[in-house]
This record gives sequence, C-alpha cells and structure tokens, in this order.
Amino acid sequence: MATVEEKIQDERVEYIKGESDSETDYDARINVFSPEQQKKIIRRIDIRLVSTLGFMYCVSLMDRTNLGIAAVAGMSYDLALTVGARYSIITLVFFFTYVFLQPPATVILRKVGPKWFLPVTCLAWGILTIGFGFVHVWWEMIPLRLVLGVLEAGFFPGCAYLLSCWYPRYELQKRNAVFFLIGSMSSAFSGILSYGFMQLNGQGSGNNLGQSFGPTAARPTAPRGRQGGIAGWRWIFILQGVLTCAAALVGFVTIVDFPEHAAKRSGISLTFLNEQEADFVVARIEKDRNDAIASKFNLREYLRCGADLKIWGFAALFGLTTTTTYAIAFFLPIILRNGMGFSVAMSQILIAPPYVAAAFVMYGMAWAGDKWHIRSPWVIINGLLALIGLPMLGFSSNVGVRYFGVFLATIAANANVPCILTWQANNIRGQWKRALCSATLVGTGGIGGIIGSTVFRSQDAPGYRPGIIATMLASGLIVLISLLLNLKFWRANKRAEAGGKIIEGLEGFRYTL
Repeated sequence: MATVEEKIQDERVEYIKGESDSETDYDARINVFSPEQQKKIIRRIDIRLVSTLGFMYCVSLMDRTNLGIAAVAGMSYDLALTVGARYSIITLVFFFTYVFLQPPATVILRKVGPKWFLPVTCLAWGILTIGFGFVHVWWEMIPLRLVLGVLEAGFFPGCAYLLSCWYPRYELQKRNAVFFLIGSMSSAFSGILSYGFMQLNGQGSGNNLGQSFGPTAARPTAPRGRQGGIAGWRWIFILQGVLTCAAALVGFVTIVDFPEHAAKRSGISLTFLNEQEADFVVARIEKDRNDAIASKFNLREYLRCGADLKIWGFAALFGLTTTTTYAIAFFLPIILRNGMGFSVAMSQILIAPPYVAAAFVMYGMAWAGDKWHIRSPWVIINGLLALIGLPMLGFSSNVGVRYFGVFLATIAANANVPCILTWQANNIRGQWKRALCSATLVGTGGIGGIIGSTVFRSQDAPGYRPGIIATMLASGLIVLISLLLNLKFWRANKRAEAGGKIIEGLEGFRYTL
C-alpha cells in the first residue's frame, strides 16, 4: 500500500502532465468520510495537536518570563539586581541567541521532525530552568539565559509552522488562538502559582540558598543576615523547571509529526490517525494551497524566499506586537508593586485578570476571522486599542484607571499574536518559505522582546513614561504597516483577477486581507 507521501508525489507528476483533474481527486479523498466523520477527525487533531503544543508553550512562556515574578519575590535583593541595569541585562541576553538561531532551528525541526525536536528541547530547558534556582551572583544568570535562548529558539516558530501544516487557511486562526490562549495562561496564572511556590520559603536545605535580608530604603538600620533553607524565589525556578520536564515527557508520547507522516509510529509516540485519515488531512491542505509536502531542501532557494517583502512586513508587525507583550510580561509585576503600590501578593494575583480578558477577546476575533475570512481588521483594531490603554497606564494618576489601561494594553497585545500569525500563514505558500517566514516572524518577535525588556526602567517609576511612549509608537506602526500591506494585497488581487501576475505561483490563489 502506497504511503500518503508517495500518493502526493504521484499526483503531482500526473498534475504536471495534465493527466488528472487534481481538484476532483482531492474532493474524492476528502469525501471518503462523511461530514460528521470529518468533524470527528478534525476534533481529534485539535485535542491531540493544539492542546499538547499549547501546554508546552505555556511552560515555555513561564520559564522565559518568570524573572519579574522572582524579582518581586526576593531575587532582586539576593542578587542585587537593582544596581545599574542588571535586571534589564539578564532579561535582554536571552533574546540574542533566541533571535539568531530561529531560522536554522526551523530547518532542523523540518528535517528531524517535531516528534523528537520539540520534546527534547523542552526537556533540556526544563533542566536548565531548575539550575536558575541555584545561582549565587547575578552574572551567573547571563550564561543560563543565553543557553535558554538556544533551547527555546525553535519552539515557538516550530509550533506555528507545524499548526499551519495541519489546517487549511480559514480554519487556522481559531487553532492559533487556542494554542496561544493556553500558553498565555502561564502569564495569567504563573503569578498565583509562583505565590504558592513562594510559601516554601525556608524549606529544604542548601549552601547559602536561603533568602538574605538587610537594610532597605524603608528600614535603613535593619540587620543583615540570611534565612535557612531555600529562598521562595528559588523554589519558583526549581518547581517551574520540574513542571517543564513533566510537560516534555508527556510531549514524547503525544506530539504529532507532519500530516504526511501522521500514520507512522515513531519511538514511544502514539499514532492517532490511520493512512486513510492522514491522506484526508493532506488532501485538504493540497486543495487549499497545494503545498502539503516539502521539496528537497536547498539553502539558496530557502534564503531567496527572504526577498519577498511581505515576509518582513509580517515580521515587523510581530516584532512591534511583542514589544508590548514582553514588556507587560516582564514588568507588570514590578509596575503593580513599585508603580501602583500593591503588596507582593496582590501584585502577583492582579496579573491574572487582564490575561483572562484577553483570552475571551482573542478567541472571539479568531472565530470571526475564520468565519468571514478576514485578518487585518483585527490587527488594526488591536493596535488602536493599545493606543487607548497605554496612555491610561502611563499618564493617569488614578490607580484604577491605570489598571484598566493594563487590561486594554494586555488584551490588544496578546490578541494580536494569533491574528498576525494567521494573517502571515494565510498569505504564504511553500513548505520552506513557510518555515523561513515562521522563523523570521518569531525571530523579529524576539527583537521586540529585546526592546520590551529595556524600555521600562526602574528609575522611570512610577509612570514609566519612556516605556509607555515606546510601546505607543510600536502600536501606531502596527496600524500603519497593516494598512500598507492591505493596499499591496488588494492591488495584487485585483491584478490577478484581471488575468495579470499569478500570486504565490498558484493559479486562483488570492491574498487574505
């Protein structure tokens, strides 16, 4: 019996020779199953693929953005992170390796396969995260954060790429939204979870691992010393690292391969589709955009894809969006604590509500986007929403108004992530071009992380005006670039409809606005 991949290669030869009606063939392979059976297959894919990737992304975000929570839990005092730009440095260095290793990481993922690549890297960074709990001086964080960037470089673009390989264009945003929604729950509830971990302060034993204490601005004559056991902020890293390792072990069993390999058993991974069901999935992708199978890798052709300007337009949108998402993730606990005067406990608990609200908005936009085949209006709306919320956070003296501004900014920035991911995926064809685009998109998102990790400075408290202005400028540019891309796509669609230049090398393909 021919494999799914062999069938597709045969069909492509026939299509080139003009010996078959490929559209009819795709319909035949899809309609082997009744509509109800098709829904059940897709539901199984959703449960297995989206939920597994979302859960692993949740621990990924938790491990890369837990610095702010640990800082207010005592790490800043223990490691003297308030001296100079130390805190910004340890948040910043992660992105150097994270950004530059993403293009090769996506190629490795395509070659090795997600079944091994994703859980192995997840297990490695989980072990590394545990190591954060045992540092004694601030600069020891730097090599750990650099290695964390290496290990996480391929994860998010790999997940975005893998999801785009499994779903047709107008079923993708809901899946991207649920994936990111599950992941963003780490930002919502990691504060509450970390507060629970902090209660282990003083438990365990270790050499100089207890919480240190001494003079502060409020108590300049307080004695110096160190508590016994292990400090609460160290427990945050240790236990979150253990959770990550557990997620990786689950991933070894549940992560799925690309659709054409989905029926094959690999290692300890459980198969969940038979050959006919996998062929159904591939036929849907071929009918939608005719790029289900990757051609042989060619470095020159891979890099040549970078000449397409829209790739960099989408990358710029994502980088501008993550400028705000990372700034909020890294600094919201500190802003709530030092800028708004909440207690340590409240500054961690109050992180959750804005992210919960963002989850509802995110999915609502995804549902409407898939239903009506629109992407850019939501990107523009979110940019405008951020332009309302950020000034409220930065320029109001009322704590309630500022916290409402946090809601609007968090909703806008986080809801825009699946919107931009899907808008990009809907307008790109070809497996290697898709891989490069995912890498450049998320890599530029890492550059946004570099900006977001430096624009909010402790000396700018309580208003953090430079950071607010920088993120407002980013939001304004999101609106402008989205309008320019829309104009480009509208003109290209009109030209193609008039019999002019074919879009993305496929007759009948149209850009999604």
